[in-house]
Amino acid sequence: MSKKLRITLKKSGIGSQQRQKLTLQSLGLRKLNQTVEQPDNDSIRGMVFKVRHLVEVEEVEG
Repeated sequence: MSKKLRITLKKSGIGSQQRQKLTLQSLGLRKLNQTVEQPDNDSIRGMVFKVRHLVEVEEVEG
């Protein structure tokens, strides 16, 4: 089974840099407390690292 990351937006992107707002959009996060599942790969982990202060991440199987 491939691993996935469950990413939840915990803080608003308002007041963040434009690049961070675009990163949240790329991850599919639009609303507060919204959760998305993304594949666990280097590009997704890099995006999560850029907005780590706004999101909560957990690894899931599946």
